[in-house]
Amino acid sequence: MNRYHLVHVTEFRYDGPVSESYNEVRLRPIHDETQSCLSFRILTNPASRGTSYRDSFGNWVHQFNILPEHRSLKIEAESVVLAHDAPAPVANTLKLPELESHREDLEEQFLDYLAATKYVPHLSQLDELIEAAAKATDGEAVSGFVEAASLLIHEKFKYVKGATHVNSSIQDSLSYGQGVCQDFAHLLLGVVRKAGLPARYVSGYLVPESAASADAKLTQVIGGYASHAWAEVYIPDSGWTGFDPTLGKPIGLQHVRVAYGRDYGDVAPVRGVYKGHAGQRLSVDVHLRPALDEEGREQMSEPVTPSPEAPILSERTQQPAQQ
Repeated sequence: MNRYHLVHVTEFRYDGPVSESYNEVRLRPIHDETQSCLSFRILTNPASRGTSYRDSFGNWVHQFNILPEHRSLKIEAESVVLAHDAPAPVANTLKLPELESHREDLEEQFLDYLAATKYVPHLSQLDELIEAAAKATDGEAVSGFVEAASLLIHEKFKYVKGATHVNSSIQDSLSYGQGVCQDFAHLLLGVVRKAGLPARYVSGYLVPESAASADAKLTQVIGGYASHAWAEVYIPDSGWTGFDPTLGKPIGLQHVRVAYGRDYGDVAPVRGVYKGHAGQRLSVDVHLRPALDEEGREQMSEPVTPSPEAPILSERTQQPAQQ
């Protein structure tokens, strides 16, 4: 098991005064049988009162509004997460040609995770990747097909920052042969969905190798390097299984899950609107470190006394996520 202390800071700076800012964030890590969110809190500056709820995918959503004029907005989410050792995978004996016999049941249960979306349209260009992945498995188990598709995307597409933008669909990645983790996750979703397998987008963090060690020092990652995305595919008889096409490796203890959705549009970490004509500049800092001090004690930041400069948005008692 690995325990991590995560601090995700998002800051907006405006060219002029703005008002009536309405915001929602999805930054609270998932709590289930394979990952425990031991503690979580949100701080905002300026002051605001917040509410929270679960969306249709089971993700925690926090909402807050700032009505007076302001020239900046800072959102800080802090959590301690325990990643459990994954149980031994269930052997998958279902062959790819047999998948058609499950199509009706899968569509009835997981239609949202099979249908085309804005980011993941069912494009004809995906057929080439489907055929290549199927050929690589030579009619073997469905899990082998998904693993081959993930590895194929890792090898065929080049990771290039700035090659796409936050609203890019898989059409851009297929055209350029480049992208980032968001694009590669969408590509894998497109391939397996078109082949008949339900798949969901996963947003979260990838803990750097140096921070995964128990005796690692504080690791600071600037500008989204730690923010990561991958996919989980539902394989009949085996359940949901994670695949990371960016790394070309299986999901492990370094992957911290925050939210599930059909694509990025369902799980954007921060989304909001404001009233005013001012432009904005966005900065994101992510701090990661093992959540134990040198004496083995769990650490959180010192409690912050509520004030106009650093209000605490209170939250209901931790409850397990329903999957």
